[in-house]
Amino acid sequence: MPTARSILITGCASGIGLCTARFLADRGHRVVASVRQAEDVARWPHADIPVVPLDVRDDASIHAGLAAALNHTGGRLDALFNNGAFGLPGAVEDLSREALRAQFETNLFGWQVLTNAVIPLMRAQGFGRIIQNSSVLGLAALPYRGAYVASKFALEGLSDTLRLELHGTGIEVSLIEPGPILSRFRANAQQAFLRWIAHEQSVHAAAYRKQIERMNKEGPAQPFTLPPEAVARQVAHALEARRPKARYPVTVPTRLFATLRRLLTTRAMDRVLRAASGGGKR
Repeated sequence: MPTARSILITGCASGIGLCTARFLADRGHRVVASVRQAEDVARWPHADIPVVPLDVRDDASIHAGLAAALNHTGGRLDALFNNGAFGLPGAVEDLSREALRAQFETNLFGWQVLTNAVIPLMRAQGFGRIIQNSSVLGLAALPYRGAYVASKFALEGLSDTLRLELHGTGIEVSLIEPGPILSRFRANAQQAFLRWIAHEQSVHAAAYRKQIERMNKEGPAQPFTLPPEAVARQVAHALEARRPKARYPVTVPTRLFATLRRLLTTRAMDRVLRAASGGGKR
């Protein structure tokens, strides 16, 4: 069995976070899960895994949630898995300042505040693992996903820089790069879309109607969709390995796009990405 390590995981109400918390606890690690809403705390399903409220959109909640997590771990934190995020579909020209800010507050800014809060603890320990849940869309852009793509491209750049700056401290930074994963991501994306995008008035209204049909479909919306356990296994490696990888591609699309990006010209890659998205309809 691996050495037991303490880890805080954000965004555990469902999907990847919930699955990873259970997966790592079953491997003997001291997991503290965090969720954003009080009702998610109340219906937390795992009595053996402590759960704390932590809303990455609010600095006070971040620091209170971290303090509560440290109470469960005896003041030590070996790892942080930044996971809680959402996707905002919509054409770039339909994104308001407020919509883009909402995307970044959850997907980037809050993660960085929490990461900055745990780095001094890990530095004092001489050991730490910062694990960031990125995306295939942190490697390649697709039409009508500009806000999410921007947040994940920014996360990739910030994480690469942080890895360089923390060299020699004993703190490792790893990026998990999933593609399509079974989760509530699509349902949450639809809510964000309806809130932030004036889709009926947009020049892209026809494409949006196709997207709404796709988001309302039952079952996996994309080929090569994997269960969340596929991500949990990569997080376990990043947590347990003596020399964790800088990047962990999870699905076939992630590996394929990463390879094609190195081999193709930008125009050729654009053609691949347009085809993969069905011209924005998928």
